[in-house]
Amino acid sequence: MAARSLLEDSRQVQRAIELIGLGARLQLLQSETNLPYERLLRLYKEVAGKSPSKGQLPFSTDWFLGWQPNIHASLFFNMYEYMQKASAIDEIDAIMKAYQLYAAEVATNNVEPLLSITRAWRLVKFVDSGMLCLTKCTRCGGHFINHAYELTGSYVCGLCEPPARAGKGRRGGLIH
Repeated sequence: MAARSLLEDSRQVQRAIELIGLGARLQLLQSETNLPYERLLRLYKEVAGKSPSKGQLPFSTDWFLGWQPNIHASLFFNMYEYMQKASAIDEIDAIMKAYQLYAAEVATNNVEPLLSITRAWRLVKFVDSGMLCLTKCTRCGGHFINHAYELTGSYVCGLCEPPARAGKGRRGGLIH
């Protein structure tokens, strides 16, 4: 019994280390591991080399609906959904793997990732709670993050119909 507990504790520590390495906030670690706060704090400082960020996590679905954030969030969520369907892994492991794929994809295209692991995790929670969903674009057939209560009969994504000033800013951020 003690060996099983030790093994589970080791898995929790490894998961926390991986999440910290991906840039997770402390609240995410608390939610996804059963390690005590003090231990997570020490682990965070050891792995990240600094104290964790303070403050509340973002709690607005609106961020995911902006033009560029929506493209990034939709890319991540489609990868996450595929991970969930293609393998029998825990939700948090699917989030981590999909986030790693997302980060690699945007890096391949020389684009700065707009989505953090914490926002990606929050996105999954918003979809799980029915606040956000994937909606099929009527032009390209891709699936994009949208409010769950929006009318979707004529939905057109931000890639098919970008805003007038799209790409005019300094950041770029569009995945080609």
